[in-house]
Amino acid sequence: MHIGFDYKKIWFGGDDKRMRELFEDKKLWIRRVYLMCYDVCAVVLASMLALLARFDFSMSAIPEYFLESAWKSIPAAAVTTILIFWIFRLYSSLWSYAGALEMMYLVSACVVETLINMVLILLSHPETGFPVPRSYYALFGLFLLIMVLLCRYSYRALRGIRNMIRDAEYTRNVLLIGAGEAGNALIKEIKNSRYLKKRVVGVIDDNRNKVGSYIHGVKIVGNREDILEKCAELHVHEIIIAMPSASAQQIKQILDICKQTGCELKRVPGMYQLVNGDVSISSLKEVDVNDLLGRDPVEVDLDSIMGYVANKTIMVTGGGGSIGSELCRQIAEHNPKRLIIVDIYENSTYDVQNELKAMYPNLDLVVLIASVRNENRMNYIFETYRPEIVYHAAAHKHVPLMEDSPNEAVKNNVIGTWKLVVAADKYAVKRFVMISTDKAVNPTNIMGATKRICEMIIQTYNKRSKTEYVAVRFGNVLGSNGSVIPLFKKQIERGGPVTVTDPNIIRYFMTIPEAVSLVLQAGAYAKGGEIFVLEMGEPVKILDLARNLILLSGHKPDEDIPIVFTGLRPGEKLFEEMLMDEEGMQNTKNRLIHIGKPIDFDEEAFLEQLQELREYVVTEPLDIREHVRQIVPTYHPKEGA
Repeated sequence: MHIGFDYKKIWFGGDDKRMRELFEDKKLWIRRVYLMCYDVCAVVLASMLALLARFDFSMSAIPEYFLESAWKSIPAAAVTTILIFWIFRLYSSLWSYAGALEMMYLVSACVVETLINMVLILLSHPETGFPVPRSYYALFGLFLLIMVLLCRYSYRALRGIRNMIRDAEYTRNVLLIGAGEAGNALIKEIKNSRYLKKRVVGVIDDNRNKVGSYIHGVKIVGNREDILEKCAELHVHEIIIAMPSASAQQIKQILDICKQTGCELKRVPGMYQLVNGDVSISSLKEVDVNDLLGRDPVEVDLDSIMGYVANKTIMVTGGGGSIGSELCRQIAEHNPKRLIIVDIYENSTYDVQNELKAMYPNLDLVVLIASVRNENRMNYIFETYRPEIVYHAAAHKHVPLMEDSPNEAVKNNVIGTWKLVVAADKYAVKRFVMISTDKAVNPTNIMGATKRICEMIIQTYNKRSKTEYVAVRFGNVLGSNGSVIPLFKKQIERGGPVTVTDPNIIRYFMTIPEAVSLVLQAGAYAKGGEIFVLEMGEPVKILDLARNLILLSGHKPDEDIPIVFTGLRPGEKLFEEMLMDEEGMQNTKNRLIHIGKPIDFDEEAFLEQLQELREYVVTEPLDIREHVRQIVPTYHPKEGA
């Protein structure tokens, strides 16, 4: 049997944290004692050097009286030096990170100590006004300052040498774009950190007056026109864009150059980081394809229009999806009385639930797994929770999959929406907002055709109910489930090829938060029966998206990662439309939200067709497209196939 003493338990109760704290305290005091001893030696040397300097460094030329006076003043000078330096925090600063503030304290402390030393010497020799030469005091202060500076700033010098050795070992060369405050902060952090295995080898700035200057020893090597040349010349691995106040268009222009270098790209996210002093390596974000859209993000003042959500019970169907989950986030931020999330897919819904619970612990959150196709389940939810506003985002949206399973598109999108609309009317929902798509305009695929029927359901029931029914139509959202961006990223990770259906195919794009904020604002404008159309900006070629993603991943299109054209998929168009020919465009208070003029149709006949479709689709027919086409005359399933 081993018998021994556990000194940790005896002295510290086995507390490792307490042991570490005591060890650190011990190191701190050892360092302080060392500095105090050094400062005493510095006082002695400064006193002797001051006399030697006065008499041309000839010891024999110093009068005995001066030497004796200086020597007698040393004990008092040593004590006052330690006290003054303590007051000025020269024993508490981290000298390996010393900057201008520490320098100011150090100089001030030496000046004060020189004055006190002069007073003490004069008071100790009242019989004569000159116990030491008059120049002694200034020389004493100068030599004391020099020796204290050498000691304190040697920490920083040694650290700089160590970092230079580290930089030689790790060749992660960084080119910084932007010689402003953000760039200055990043260079300083990279140089001072022992953990960042990076070296800033140059700075780019469009201000020609700065070119050739230095920031913390790093040269400003040129402007944006020199980026490609300097990346090759300086063997750059990573580019950091430190331009937080630049517009989206300016960032795009820089990125169009940087993406050709094959370097990893990062950037400071925005101006507020600079204002808050948060510019650091940890605050950098990866450059992504959103930055290459070349437009400023859509700004919506939701706080001024979201009063209609506050203190109301809100239900979001499809709340676990890309659009639905973002709806939940933005609604939760504006103090609803209760937020009800309904979705059939449990995994993504569970993630959203956990996220909202963490972000909004006081939110009354109800999460329900249910299908909008289940009429009894929907009626139970409406009767139990009595939602006042419903955002209907649940739908089958994937075009090629729905082309292979058209009956499911009809069951989920059309019949599911219809059941939900009827339940909203039955249980007196105040407002019902359905998420539609630009694919509902002159549809060539079953998904778009079903969404057009949903818009017709909205318009029909708005005239028959006290509920305000509206639809919001918009195009593609970047990064949503099933969109091209996640697909391209996976293909690039596998080494390619990246598949594009057609070199000329174009789409309108928005980010998910942009689209959702406009949906919420459109919901605030709603009076009932409108089809709101969101302004999507300029169309983007899918081929350009693919090339940009490959470049941002550090590869060259068609060399490192091939691009393969696969042909248009069933139901796919070369371009999407936001309005049908019959629809006019009416503006709203927000220039990015328009209202499409409702197209007249025989609503009684439509409801009869809808009932027939509901009964027919459950028989799993093979010709469901023909029945849909009878309801949506603009549906042409063979076009684009």
